[in-house]
Amino acid sequence: MIERLSLADAVHHAREALEGGAPVVALTVLDAPDGAAPHGARMSVWADRSAGTLGDPNLDAAAIRMARGVLAEGGKAGPRSIEADGHGVTLYAEPHHPPPELVIVGAGHVARPLCRLGAMLGFRVTVLDDRPEFATRERFPEAAEVRQPRFDQPFRDVRINARTYLVLVTRGHKYDFEALRDVLHRPELPAYVGMIGSRRRTRAALEQLARDGIGDERLRAVHAPIGLDIGAETPEEIAVAVAAELVMALRGGTGRPLRDLERVAERWLRAPERDTDAS
Repeated sequence: MIERLSLADAVHHAREALEGGAPVVALTVLDAPDGAAPHGARMSVWADRSAGTLGDPNLDAAAIRMARGVLAEGGKAGPRSIEADGHGVTLYAEPHHPPPELVIVGAGHVARPLCRLGAMLGFRVTVLDDRPEFATRERFPEAAEVRQPRFDQPFRDVRINARTYLVLVTRGHKYDFEALRDVLHRPELPAYVGMIGSRRRTRAALEQLARDGIGDERLRAVHAPIGLDIGAETPEEIAVAVAAELVMALRGGTGRPLRDLERVAERWLRAPERDTDAS
Protein backbone atom coordinates (compact mmCIF):
# COMPACT_ATOMS: atom_id res chain seq x y z
CA MET A 1 0.00 0.00 0.00
CA ILE A 2 1.32 3.43 -1.00
CA GLU A 3 1.48 5.88 1.90
CA ARG A 4 0.27 9.47 1.79
CA LEU A 5 3.03 12.01 1.28
CA SER A 6 3.44 14.60 4.00
CA LEU A 7 4.24 18.25 3.34
CA ALA A 8 7.58 17.78 5.09
CA ASP A 9 8.48 14.90 2.77
CA ALA A 10 7.44 16.88 -0.32
CA VAL A 11 9.61 19.80 0.77
CA HIS A 12 12.51 17.42 1.43
CA HIS A 13 12.25 15.96 -2.09
CA ALA A 14 12.17 19.43 -3.63
CA ARG A 15 15.18 20.51 -1.60
CA GLU A 16 17.15 17.44 -2.66
CA ALA A 17 16.56 18.36 -6.31
CA LEU A 18 17.56 21.98 -5.76
CA GLU A 19 20.78 20.86 -4.08
CA GLY A 20 21.87 18.78 -7.05
CA GLY A 21 19.69 15.68 -6.93
CA ALA A 22 17.41 14.30 -9.61
CA PRO A 23 14.69 16.64 -10.98
CA VAL A 24 11.29 16.14 -9.36
CA VAL A 25 7.75 17.41 -9.84
CA ALA A 26 5.72 18.16 -6.71
CA LEU A 27 1.99 17.54 -7.23
CA THR A 28 -0.79 18.82 -4.98
CA VAL A 29 -4.54 18.32 -5.46
CA LEU A 30 -6.31 21.66 -5.99
CA ASP A 31 -9.74 20.49 -7.08
CA ALA A 32 -11.32 17.04 -7.16
CA PRO A 33 -15.08 16.95 -7.88
CA ASP A 34 -17.11 14.13 -6.41
CA GLY A 35 -14.37 13.34 -3.92
CA ALA A 36 -12.20 11.70 -6.56
CA ALA A 37 -9.10 12.60 -4.54
CA PRO A 38 -8.54 14.23 -1.14
CA HIS A 39 -7.87 17.96 -1.32
CA GLY A 40 -4.23 18.64 -0.57
CA ALA A 41 -3.09 15.09 -1.39
CA ARG A 42 0.48 15.13 -2.64
CA MET A 43 2.83 13.20 -4.87
CA SER A 44 6.48 13.59 -5.79
CA VAL A 45 7.34 12.28 -9.24
CA TRP A 46 10.81 11.67 -10.68
CA ALA A 47 11.73 10.28 -14.08
CA ASP A 48 12.09 6.78 -12.66
CA ARG A 49 9.97 6.64 -9.49
CA SER A 50 7.27 8.33 -7.46
CA ALA A 51 6.18 8.84 -3.85
CA GLY A 52 2.73 9.46 -2.39
CA THR A 53 -0.74 8.79 -3.75
CA LEU A 54 -3.94 10.52 -4.80
CA GLY A 55 -5.91 7.66 -3.32
CA ASP A 56 -6.60 5.82 -6.58
CA PRO A 57 -4.13 3.78 -8.68
CA ASN A 58 -5.53 5.01 -11.99
CA LEU A 59 -5.35 8.65 -10.90
CA ASP A 60 -1.82 8.02 -9.65
CA ALA A 61 -0.84 6.62 -13.05
CA ALA A 62 -2.36 9.60 -14.87
CA ALA A 63 -0.61 12.01 -12.51
CA ILE A 64 2.73 10.29 -13.03
CA ARG A 65 2.37 10.46 -16.84
CA MET A 66 1.54 14.14 -16.67
CA ALA A 67 4.40 14.95 -14.27
CA ARG A 68 6.97 13.10 -16.39
CA GLY A 69 5.73 15.05 -19.39
CA VAL A 70 6.40 18.26 -17.45
CA LEU A 71 9.93 17.06 -16.72
CA ALA A 72 10.60 16.03 -20.31
CA GLU A 73 9.24 19.27 -21.79
CA GLY A 74 10.81 21.59 -19.25
CA GLY A 75 7.36 22.81 -18.21
CA LYS A 76 6.76 25.56 -15.68
CA ALA A 77 4.80 25.49 -12.44
CA GLY A 78 1.04 25.79 -12.70
CA PRO A 79 -2.29 23.95 -12.53
CA ARG A 80 -2.70 20.82 -14.65
CA SER A 81 -5.73 18.63 -15.22
CA ILE A 82 -5.80 14.85 -15.35
CA GLU A 83 -8.62 12.34 -15.75
CA ALA A 84 -9.08 8.67 -14.92
CA ASP A 85 -12.22 6.53 -14.79
CA GLY A 86 -14.34 9.56 -15.64
CA HIS A 87 -13.01 11.64 -12.74
CA GLY A 88 -11.27 14.93 -13.46
CA VAL A 89 -8.73 16.26 -10.96
CA THR A 90 -6.85 19.54 -11.02
CA LEU A 91 -3.33 19.39 -9.65
CA TYR A 92 -0.74 22.04 -9.04
CA ALA A 93 2.47 20.81 -10.65
CA GLU A 94 5.71 22.42 -9.49
CA PRO A 95 8.92 21.15 -11.12
CA HIS A 96 12.16 21.43 -9.19
CA HIS A 97 15.41 21.15 -11.11
CA PRO A 98 18.95 21.16 -9.79
CA PRO A 99 20.82 24.36 -10.59
CA PRO A 100 23.33 24.29 -13.44
CA GLU A 101 26.82 23.43 -12.29
CA LEU A 102 29.69 25.80 -13.05
CA VAL A 103 33.07 24.10 -12.66
CA ILE A 104 35.98 26.52 -12.80
CA VAL A 105 39.35 24.83 -13.27
CA GLY A 106 41.92 27.27 -11.98
CA ALA A 107 41.76 29.64 -9.02
CA GLY A 108 43.57 32.66 -10.38
CA HIS A 109 42.62 36.26 -11.07
CA VAL A 110 39.79 35.52 -13.54
CA ALA A 111 38.33 32.73 -11.41
CA ARG A 112 37.54 34.98 -8.45
CA PRO A 113 35.16 37.43 -10.18
CA LEU A 114 33.79 34.60 -12.34
CA CYS A 115 32.89 32.64 -9.20
CA ARG A 116 31.01 35.64 -7.82
CA LEU A 117 29.17 36.21 -11.09
CA GLY A 118 28.36 32.53 -11.49
CA ALA A 119 26.82 32.33 -8.03
CA MET A 120 24.81 35.52 -8.70
CA LEU A 121 23.49 33.96 -11.91
CA GLY A 122 22.23 30.87 -10.09
CA PHE A 123 25.02 28.41 -10.84
CA ARG A 124 26.29 26.00 -8.23
CA VAL A 125 29.99 26.82 -8.45
CA THR A 126 32.90 24.44 -7.88
CA VAL A 127 36.47 25.74 -8.04
CA LEU A 128 39.41 23.39 -8.67
CA ASP A 129 43.09 24.19 -8.26
CA ASP A 130 46.05 22.17 -7.07
CA ARG A 131 47.59 25.11 -5.15
CA PRO A 132 46.50 25.14 -1.48
CA GLU A 133 47.18 28.85 -1.15
CA PHE A 134 44.81 29.64 -4.04
CA ALA A 135 42.02 27.07 -3.60
CA THR A 136 40.67 28.41 -0.33
CA ARG A 137 37.24 29.23 1.06
CA GLU A 138 38.49 32.74 1.87
CA ARG A 139 39.19 33.47 -1.80
CA PHE A 140 35.95 31.86 -3.01
CA PRO A 141 33.25 32.36 -0.36
CA GLU A 142 30.47 32.12 -2.96
CA ALA A 143 31.53 28.67 -4.21
CA ALA A 144 29.60 25.59 -3.16
CA GLU A 145 32.85 23.62 -3.24
CA VAL A 146 36.55 24.47 -3.39
CA ARG A 147 38.81 21.51 -4.11
CA GLN A 148 42.53 20.85 -4.52
CA PRO A 149 42.82 17.99 -7.04
CA ARG A 150 45.93 16.91 -8.84
CA PHE A 151 45.85 18.43 -12.32
CA ASP A 152 46.66 15.09 -13.93
CA GLN A 153 43.24 13.99 -12.58
CA PRO A 154 41.33 17.28 -12.31
CA PHE A 155 37.83 15.79 -12.34
CA ARG A 156 38.29 12.94 -9.92
CA ASP A 157 35.15 12.83 -7.74
CA VAL A 158 33.68 15.77 -9.69
CA ARG A 159 30.46 15.22 -11.62
CA ILE A 160 30.68 16.23 -15.28
CA ASN A 161 27.37 15.82 -17.08
CA ALA A 162 24.88 17.57 -19.35
CA ARG A 163 24.17 20.21 -16.64
CA THR A 164 27.85 21.13 -16.24
CA TYR A 165 29.30 24.39 -17.52
CA LEU A 166 33.06 23.94 -17.56
CA VAL A 167 35.53 26.84 -17.65
CA LEU A 168 39.26 26.19 -18.00
CA VAL A 169 41.33 29.11 -16.70
CA THR A 170 44.35 27.49 -15.06
CA ARG A 171 47.75 29.10 -14.61
CA GLY A 172 49.20 27.25 -17.60
CA HIS A 173 48.06 26.22 -21.05
CA LYS A 174 49.31 22.67 -20.36
CA TYR A 175 46.80 22.20 -17.53
CA ASP A 176 43.95 23.68 -19.57
CA PHE A 177 44.77 21.33 -22.43
CA GLU A 178 44.96 18.22 -20.25
CA ALA A 179 41.63 19.04 -18.63
CA LEU A 180 40.06 19.69 -22.03
CA ARG A 181 41.36 16.42 -23.43
CA ASP A 182 40.01 14.56 -20.39
CA VAL A 183 36.49 15.94 -20.77
CA LEU A 184 36.33 15.52 -24.57
CA HIS A 185 37.13 11.81 -24.22
CA ARG A 186 34.13 11.30 -21.91
CA PRO A 187 30.94 9.70 -23.27
CA GLU A 188 28.78 12.66 -22.17
CA LEU A 189 29.87 16.20 -22.97
CA PRO A 190 29.10 19.06 -20.60
CA ALA A 191 26.53 21.66 -21.60
CA TYR A 192 29.38 24.11 -22.14
CA VAL A 193 33.15 23.87 -22.20
CA GLY A 194 35.34 26.92 -22.66
CA MET A 195 39.10 27.37 -22.52
CA ILE A 196 41.06 30.58 -22.12
CA GLY A 197 43.97 31.21 -24.45
CA SER A 198 45.22 33.05 -27.50
CA ARG A 199 44.21 32.19 -31.05
CA ARG A 200 47.58 30.53 -31.61
CA ARG A 201 47.37 28.36 -28.50
CA THR A 202 43.75 27.47 -29.21
CA ARG A 203 44.60 26.31 -32.71
CA ALA A 204 47.55 24.26 -31.46
CA ALA A 205 45.33 22.61 -28.85
CA LEU A 206 42.62 21.74 -31.37
CA GLU A 207 45.18 20.31 -33.81
CA GLN A 208 46.63 18.08 -31.09
CA LEU A 209 43.17 16.93 -30.00
CA ALA A 210 42.32 16.05 -33.59
CA ARG A 211 45.50 13.97 -33.78
CA ASP A 212 44.41 12.28 -30.55
CA GLY A 213 41.22 11.13 -32.26
CA ILE A 214 38.71 13.74 -31.08
CA GLY A 215 36.03 14.18 -33.76
CA ASP A 216 35.16 17.44 -35.49
CA GLU A 217 31.75 17.72 -33.82
CA ARG A 218 33.27 17.62 -30.36
CA LEU A 219 35.99 20.08 -31.30
CA ARG A 220 33.35 22.53 -32.55
CA ALA A 221 31.66 22.33 -29.15
CA VAL A 222 34.68 23.95 -27.47
CA HIS A 223 34.37 27.68 -26.78
CA ALA A 224 37.95 28.79 -27.29
CA PRO A 225 39.12 31.44 -26.97
CA ILE A 226 36.51 31.76 -24.25
CA GLY A 227 33.96 34.55 -23.82
CA LEU A 228 32.15 37.15 -25.91
CA ASP A 229 33.98 39.96 -27.68
CA ILE A 230 33.39 43.00 -25.47
CA GLY A 231 36.95 44.29 -25.54
CA ALA A 232 37.68 42.83 -22.09
CA GLU A 233 41.15 43.41 -20.64
CA THR A 234 41.03 43.18 -16.83
CA PRO A 235 40.26 39.95 -14.96
CA GLU A 236 36.87 41.37 -13.98
CA GLU A 237 36.04 42.32 -17.57
CA ILE A 238 37.14 38.90 -18.82
CA ALA A 239 34.88 37.30 -16.18
CA VAL A 240 31.95 39.38 -17.46
CA ALA A 241 32.67 38.27 -21.05
CA VAL A 242 32.77 34.61 -19.96
CA ALA A 243 29.64 34.95 -17.80
CA ALA A 244 27.78 36.50 -20.73
CA GLU A 245 28.70 33.52 -22.90
CA LEU A 246 27.57 31.14 -20.16
CA VAL A 247 24.15 32.82 -20.04
CA MET A 248 23.97 32.71 -23.84
CA ALA A 249 24.65 28.96 -23.78
CA LEU A 250 22.18 28.40 -20.94
CA ARG A 251 19.33 30.45 -22.38
CA GLY A 252 19.88 30.00 -26.10
CA GLY A 253 20.77 33.61 -26.90
CA THR A 254 22.62 34.87 -29.97
CA GLY A 255 25.17 37.20 -28.38
CA ARG A 256 24.15 39.98 -30.77
CA PRO A 257 23.31 43.46 -29.46
CA LEU A 258 19.57 43.78 -28.78
CA ARG A 259 19.68 47.09 -30.63
CA ASP A 260 20.62 45.26 -33.83
CA LEU A 261 18.04 42.52 -33.28
CA GLU A 262 15.07 44.77 -32.46
CA ARG A 263 16.08 47.71 -34.68
CA VAL A 264 13.67 49.97 -32.78
CA ALA A 265 15.48 53.21 -33.61
CA GLU A 266 15.90 52.25 -37.26
CA ARG A 267 12.19 51.44 -37.67
CA TRP A 268 11.14 54.59 -35.84
CA LEU A 269 13.44 56.83 -37.85
CA ARG A 270 12.06 55.41 -41.12
CA ALA A 271 8.40 55.53 -40.07
CA PRO A 272 6.47 57.93 -42.36
CA GLU A 273 4.16 58.99 -39.55
CA ARG A 274 7.04 60.09 -37.27
CA ASP A 275 6.49 63.58 -35.94
CA THR A 276 9.82 65.24 -36.74
CA ASP A 277 8.78 68.34 -34.87
CA ALA A 278 8.23 66.54 -31.56
CA SER A 279 10.58 67.54 -28.83
